Amino acid sequence: MKSIVTAKKKKERQLGTIWGAPNSSYSKREYAPGQHGQRRKKPTDYGIQLSAKQKMKTYYGNVSEKQFHKYYVEAIRRRGDAAENLVGLLESRLDNLVYKSKFASTIFAARQFVNHGHITVNGKKVNIPSYMVKVGDVIEVREKSKQLAIVQAAVESSARELPGYLEVDNKKLSAKYTFVPKYDDVPYASVMEPNLVIEFYSR
Repeated sequence: MKSIVTAKKKKERQLGTIWGAPNSSYSKREYAPGQHGQRRKKPTDYGIQLSAKQKMKTYYGNVSEKQFHKYYVEAIRRRGDAAENLVGLLESRLDNLVYKSKFASTIFAARQFVNHGHITVNGKKVNIPSYMVKVGDVIEVREKSKQLAIVQAAVESSARELPGYLEVDNKKLSAKYTFVPKYDDVPYASVMEPNLVIEFYSR
C-alpha cells in the first residue's frame, strides 16, 4: 500500500497536480522527482503532448496504453470534436463513475471495488472497470457491500463535489448517469488538455 501511495505522489510531482489532494507533494515542490528534477529545459511540442497524455492516463487510474489508444481511435471515428469525444469515453468508464459518485475515495480504490464485484449496473453485477456505462444506466453498490467502512467514509467525505451528470442517491448508494459530459462538465482538479492527446496520437 505504501508503495502505491509513493508512486502516486511521484506521478504528481512529475506531471503536476492531478487529483487535487491537499497534501499533494507537487503543491510543496513544483518540480519533477529525482536529482535533476529542478533543471527545467524548454519542452518540445512532442514533450508537451506526451505529458498531456500521461496526465490524462494517470487521472483515469493509469489506463493501459493499448486501451487508451483505443479510446483515441474511437474518439476520432465519432462525429464531432475528437477531444470532447475522448473525454466522454473516459468519463463513461464504470470505475470512473463509481469514483465520481463518491462510492470510493480514489480512482484506484474504485477500480478495485468494481473488480471485487461490489457494483451493479441496472441490477446486474459488473466487475469490469472499463465497462462503458450508457446514459440512463443506474450504478449501485451491492446490498452486501453498502455497510463497508470504506464506502461509508467515501460517501461522507466533503473533499469532492458530485458532478452534474450524475444523480446520486446517498441512501440507496446508487447513481444514474444522466448525460455524457463535455470537458467543461468534468470537475478536473487541474487543467487537462485532451486536444494535445489527440495531437500526440495524430502525429
